[in-house]
Amino acid sequence: MADRQDPFGALFDLQGEAMREMFGGLGLGGMAPAGEGQPEWMAVAGKLQAMWAEFLAEKGASAGAMPNPLDPAQFMLMTQGWAKAAPFQPQALQGMVQESMALWQGVLGGMVGKETPATELPRKDRRFADPAWSEHPAYALLHQTYLMLAEYFVKVAKDVDGVPEDKRAQLRFATQALVEAMSPDNFLATNPVVLKRTIETGGQNLVKGLGHLINDLKRGQLTHTDADAFTLGENLAATPGKVVHETRLYQLLQYTPTTDKVQQVPLVIFPPWINRFYILDLTPKKSFIKWAVDQGISVFVVSWKSADASLSDVVWDDYIRAQIEAIDHVRARLDVPAVHTIGYCVAGTTLAATLAILARRGEADKVASATFFTAQVDFEKAGELLNFIDDKQMEMIGALSPDGYLDGRYLAATFNSLRGKDLIWNYVVNNYLLGEDYPAFDLLHWNGDVTNLPWRWHLDYLRDLYRDNRLVKPDSLSADGTPIDLTQVHTPSYVQAGKEDHIAPAESVWRITRHFQGDTTFLLAGSGHIAGVVNPPSAGKYQYWTGDSKAASLKEFVAGATEHPGSWWPHWLEWLHSIDDATVPAKGKRVPGGKGDPVIEDAPGRYVKMR
Repeated sequence: MADRQDPFGALFDLQGEAMREMFGGLGLGGMAPAGEGQPEWMAVAGKLQAMWAEFLAEKGASAGAMPNPLDPAQFMLMTQGWAKAAPFQPQALQGMVQESMALWQGVLGGMVGKETPATELPRKDRRFADPAWSEHPAYALLHQTYLMLAEYFVKVAKDVDGVPEDKRAQLRFATQALVEAMSPDNFLATNPVVLKRTIETGGQNLVKGLGHLINDLKRGQLTHTDADAFTLGENLAATPGKVVHETRLYQLLQYTPTTDKVQQVPLVIFPPWINRFYILDLTPKKSFIKWAVDQGISVFVVSWKSADASLSDVVWDDYIRAQIEAIDHVRARLDVPAVHTIGYCVAGTTLAATLAILARRGEADKVASATFFTAQVDFEKAGELLNFIDDKQMEMIGALSPDGYLDGRYLAATFNSLRGKDLIWNYVVNNYLLGEDYPAFDLLHWNGDVTNLPWRWHLDYLRDLYRDNRLVKPDSLSADGTPIDLTQVHTPSYVQAGKEDHIAPAESVWRITRHFQGDTTFLLAGSGHIAGVVNPPSAGKYQYWTGDSKAASLKEFVAGATEHPGSWWPHWLEWLHSIDDATVPAKGKRVPGGKGDPVIEDAPGRYVKMR
């Protein structure tokens, strides 16, 4: 394992010595045109060397106090041992050699010596969409050969014999991660777009890019967006409301109504504790919370506290107790017998357990309905995250949590590595090589706003749910002294899955319908884990599918489903009204912070701002 104080450096080891030379002892004189431009190039080289030397000196002087730089590659490399054991298949190797010869002949034959070279290349990839990759035979052959080899190595990993299925999946994942890291567009010397930008700017893109790199090394996290573009409570998480209840684990937010009447049954939203709650309250045009308030719903949201040493003892029971407590607090505050609930991702998993516990206790009527956003209860088909649950990785999580909590940057690195091409290497090229300015993108800002996790509960979650799949085994798990049996859940449920979700695959989410016994409505939304949920009607994007929620499988559901354009939110609202459509005046404690209603503070509260 890499030194915990400096694991981020391995990210650049994957790119070879080229990155080190570029940001260490780079001399740009060899790249400069001969003649009068030489002094300017040498000045740029000197600037780069001075910046890097200053960073290394600062790092050496404060090694014990610096933030822990994080490396997504560490999560990938844990599975590389299987790559060494993977046998090469002679037939596949022979096919690769033959295809290589045909590729070289085709590319070079179509380009060399021709006034108008053929630019229609056999393999397409958006990383190489710039014309610079196809205008010169050398770069055309380089990236086409890379794509061919990448296909070959991924296929070998997929078809390898003599390896258990779970380890073969790890091998496929690690191989894919490795070939993405070795793409020629990640290197200064082999990226014609970067070389062109370097000549055009006199190397200033590298100076700016090195500044980005050093800042990221200091903060221990890849930067995806402009850190100064958003402020919580102003242009993010800005829906008006109050914090009406608080425990050591969460704050409960209630939002100010915008309609004269509101639905009698209030809504309590449980966002995932692995992220900040405001994924559901981004800019006003994207905010699910604001939209729900504007539809006349009394909305409450739980804002989980980012873990610190004081939460090192938090386990499964605490999150379920917190959900039950929030439900009871809202019921008592508004004097209503029941609430609607939403559980997003991991909070949907615990909401399912909460429903089972309430059912076992004879208190199921406290929840009028339950909605699940991309939530899993059956983890047999849980997708690529299953590559992170072997014993070695469990041990690593414990080693990275000496104070009883896991730094949220490690979890962010894990999720980024699931889509390394888009969330890691794309930014290495844009930020470090091209020296681009950071965009102002609310979703990317949220994505980088990490949350720490209580390590004991995080390990239990990975072991008991992901690895051992105990939640769907009746009474295998318990919480707060009550055994959990999902087949006792009869609460009307609405289950949303994302067609392209790589974190909670649609097939995995679908399985909720096989365990709950009540009336269940399943809906498949276009896009993935985030965009499939955060899709306001005003955007006019994507689509969703409705069909037979009692189908025997997701495949059967899809085969008979009806496609609808746009957002699925209105469909959900119609379903919610079908459960209970009664309304009451928006007054009294339906308006938080009014006369005689002491509250703690304005939304979004303190907890969401704690790091």
